[in-house]
Amino acid sequence: MSRSTRTRVSRRRFLRTLAGGAALAAPYVVPSSVLGASAPSNRITLGVIGCGNQSRIDLPAFLGHDDAQVLAVCDVNTASHGYREPTHFLGRTVQQENVNRFYAEKTGAGSYQGCAAYADFREVLARDDIDAVAIIVPDHWHGVMTIAACKAGKDVYCEKPLSLTIAEGKAMVAAVRKYGRVLQTGSHYRSSPNARYACELALNGKLGELRTIHTYVDKQNATDPGPSWKPMPVPEGFDYDMWLGPAPAAPYHIDRCLYRFRFLLDYSGGQTTNFGAHSNDLAQWGTGNSLSCPVEFEDNGSEWPPRDYFFNTATKVAFKARYANGVEVICETMAPWFGTRFVGSEGWAQVDYRGVHVSHESLKTVQFGPNDVRLPQSNPARTSDSSAYHIPDHARNFLDCVKSRKDPIASVEAGHHTANFCHLGNIAMLLKRTIRWDPQRQEIIGDAEAARMLSRPLRAPWSLEG
Repeated sequence: MSRSTRTRVSRRRFLRTLAGGAALAAPYVVPSSVLGASAPSNRITLGVIGCGNQSRIDLPAFLGHDDAQVLAVCDVNTASHGYREPTHFLGRTVQQENVNRFYAEKTGAGSYQGCAAYADFREVLARDDIDAVAIIVPDHWHGVMTIAACKAGKDVYCEKPLSLTIAEGKAMVAAVRKYGRVLQTGSHYRSSPNARYACELALNGKLGELRTIHTYVDKQNATDPGPSWKPMPVPEGFDYDMWLGPAPAAPYHIDRCLYRFRFLLDYSGGQTTNFGAHSNDLAQWGTGNSLSCPVEFEDNGSEWPPRDYFFNTATKVAFKARYANGVEVICETMAPWFGTRFVGSEGWAQVDYRGVHVSHESLKTVQFGPNDVRLPQSNPARTSDSSAYHIPDHARNFLDCVKSRKDPIASVEAGHHTANFCHLGNIAMLLKRTIRWDPQRQEIIGDAEAARMLSRPLRAPWSLEG
């Protein structure tokens, strides 16, 4: 499907469908002098939904491509401190100013006011002049926003983990396919040449018979307010009810929102789904299981905070998973970094923040033959590796696929099955027992209590209807 033939939904009708919205800013087309040789007709116009911690990395990644133009940003927070670092000052007006400043500096004209700022994501989706959205919000919003974006005719870059629950992920896959959209999951280590090389060593038997994969996640990097926490007044300029959205009603506390939402199960799955969406994703990629999942999960000594504490995700991640062919994955907390180690009968290879590490020097220079499996590349011209390249190249792959209408390197199905891997690990750790999983039917076998944990009710009026 070409971009010119995509189904467009009128702003007025779409806003009525999603229960209303405010007046929208008129489109502002950046002149060709700003974005180099990319003609306006070839540019992909973007709305960025979520102006918190991860937007500090994702937004510049999109701004760095001449054939993309950011027309809108959106966040429930006007602007404040209180994100990952106390010095981080973020929110919609901050990122709006950053976008306008970027384009002003690029033109050298001194001013630019073409980026609009919204508090309600539905207003971004209602703009006919926006082709795609980057969803950079807490995990509990991913499903609702992605499905609404697909219905509105937008392509989607959705941060990892793709979903909050397995049922939510299934609904996201269905919506992407029903509406013919392109979705890139933000598991950006697939855009790392180092990660690709380690996975290809495993895939092609260069380590011998693959036996075990070790996946590592970082420690919980926030201090729990503890059992004596008290509700706080909602800050001015912060729409807390909208922040909660489909999650259960709960009293405001700064550690519930912004960066530390990740350590409450109502909004995320802790470091299991945070770093695990990278390390377990590489296990999936390196075993050829991007469209499947292990068949068994068991607790391996996980630790959890006391029941009366504020945070309630695992403080020590420790579970095992087994693929149908017998390959075992051991996922555990390994502070202060993450990584994936493939262990075979003749050697091992590990990729992490520091690069690729191998058991034998010869594994550093393997030449793959014409019959070897080669994994896709986000940027074929990228010959060296650096963490500074991963997200810009991942964004580049998404933009290329918006134009070609091909699946990106971290497709919606790949993101869904990696999220399933992490969710099932959490379920096994929470219940402290072995969980058996049917990857084809996407069902838990013989455990009604565990099966009920595959979905959660959404707070009205939000739904996953597509």
